[in-house]
This record gives sequence, C-alpha cells and structure tokens, in this order.
Amino acid sequence: MSHQYQDLISIFNNTFYDSFNTKLELGGDEPIYLPAGDEFTYHRIIFARGFYQSGMHEIAHWCVAGPERRLLEDFGYWYEPDGRTEQVQAEFEKVEIRPQAYEWILSLSAGLKFNVSCDNLNGDFEPDRLAFMTKVHNEVMTILDSGLPPRVDMLSNALREFYQIAPLTKEQFIVQ
Repeated sequence: MSHQYQDLISIFNNTFYDSFNTKLELGGDEPIYLPAGDEFTYHRIIFARGFYQSGMHEIAHWCVAGPERRLLEDFGYWYEPDGRTEQVQAEFEKVEIRPQAYEWILSLSAGLKFNVSCDNLNGDFEPDRLAFMTKVHNEVMTILDSGLPPRVDMLSNALREFYQIAPLTKEQFIVQ
C-alpha cells in the first residue's frame, strides 16, 4: 500500500477544514502549529519534510490539544530538543504518551506500521524504547475501552475509508 503525504493532506483537510478551520500543510525541516492570524485566516499544522509519519505525529498533537491550546503557537507546549538528559527524557516521554497513542491509532487506521519515537538520538543515554512503547500501548488500550475522542474518531474513519481498512481491534496493537 502506498502512502503519499499529499493523500494525508487531502484526507485531513477534507475532514477538518470546514468544522475546525484547520489545514495540514507541508513544511520544511521543523514541524510547527500556527493558529489563525493576520496572514492566514485558518489554523495550520505544518509537518516536516514530506514524511507521512511526521504529518501523523503533528496531527496527533493537534488531536490532544483542547480549544484554548489550539489558539497558541505550537499549542503552548514545552519542547526540549534532541540531546536530552535522562531526567528530561522521562518528562518528555510523559507528555508524549497520549499523542503517540493517538498516532498509533491513526497509523493503523491508514494501514501503517507504527513505531514509537523517543526522539533523543543525541542524548547521553539510550532511552528504553520498549518500556515507552508499553506505556503508549497501555494508553491505547484505555482509549479504545473508553471510545475514541471525536477528532481521532473522525480521522480514523476517514483514513480507514480511504485505505479500505477494517475497523480496528485491540489485538492489532502489538508491542514489539
């Protein structure tokens, strides 16, 4: 199955532009969320380098952000760049559990394999990817038990329809 970033842009924009005044756009080296302002009358999720999975990850952060956060650049979130210490990495992973759970759900909805991102290639230690993936998996199970939030559900359905993917089951989410 081929996954082109242009398809993700189209699926997202067709799903959310009218109801949330938000568009997904291709960007350069760094992703960013920019709320509507003087130059653009709509909110923009800008993902990096044309990577489909980068778009998914930025969408997942948008799905986590509530109405007030969606009025702030990058949702007003803290971000510590690559090269984090073990303590800072632990804080980073805490705030990444929910977005990466959404990303996993959306990835499988598009027929994509999901890999957690510890995002610390230049740190002074090796993050425990499997332990982090287990935490993300537990969050996915909780989300599936309680029902997908509306925006995640809307996009999951749109992706599954586009890629002809059957409804998701808990058994499809495997820690490896």
